[in-house]
Amino acid sequence: MADDDRQMHRLQTVELDEESLAAVSRDQEQERQIAIFDLLEENHFHPEGAARGPYDLKMALVENRLVLDVRGPDYEKRHILSLSPFRSLIKDYFMICESYYQAIRNSTPSQIEALDMGRRGLHNEGSQLLQTRLAGKVETDTDTARRLFTLICALHWRG
Repeated sequence: MADDDRQMHRLQTVELDEESLAAVSRDQEQERQIAIFDLLEENHFHPEGAARGPYDLKMALVENRLVLDVRGPDYEKRHILSLSPFRSLIKDYFMICESYYQAIRNSTPSQIEALDMGRRGLHNEGSQLLQTRLAGKVETDTDTARRLFTLICALHWRG
């Protein structure tokens, strides 16, 4: 992808709705911050019908739906996605993340690596599902979808 196109169709800000967030552990807060930092460093985000960006994204949970408010030059749209298709993936992701955080403190490198592989696999499934659910609304690359999936999970975390 050309550098000009990458600069035109990208996120410049990402905000998580404060009312949608709960108190979280230090590990969860760090994962959230890393996802936002990495997302802003490099992403591809092209809303359908938008001529150019960059874009501002606000993510929230409203009545068990994911709300994506996207704004850019000459573009403003709210996308609402059902979270039902994500529920089992998010639940499994939380379980493996909790095991992973515990393993970092108490387990062998091979046990940590096995949990990390499982975590990455679930993350990949979540990003693919997100790209499918966003089809016709917003085009993203895989890395952008992975980081957005992390933030969707962040909206679900309960301390």
